[in-house]
Amino acid sequence: MKKLLLNVVAATLGLWIASVVVPGVSIALLPDTGVFGFPLTAVWELFLLLGIILGFLNFFIKPILKALTLPLEILTLGLFSLVINVILVWLLDVMFKEVTIPLIYPLVFTSLIVWALNFVLTLLIKE
Repeated sequence: MKKLLLNVVAATLGLWIASVVVPGVSIALLPDTGVFGFPLTAVWELFLLLGIILGFLNFFIKPILKALTLPLEILTLGLFSLVINVILVWLLDVMFKEVTIPLIYPLVFTSLIVWALNFVLTLLIKE
């Protein structure tokens, strides 16, 4: 449970930092933005929703992808993990029209920011 919460917090903060720092990354609230029929009225609500979705993707889908691509992980000495992170951020970009990440470099930088925040938060909240 703690790991899932850390993933959600790191994803939320990482997306916010990436939208501020990385050129080309845009997360904007659209007039028809809503969740289950409830409209989102503030940008922080959108960041929280996107962070929850990306945190769930990192928590549930990433281990499956890492298990499927284990030979590539071994061959690249773990660098293929960056490709998996980029794929998950790209998936978020495809799922939500509010997120605009145009090219590969902003995708890589956004996934590095989310990964670094997740790493730092894990170190800070270690038992």
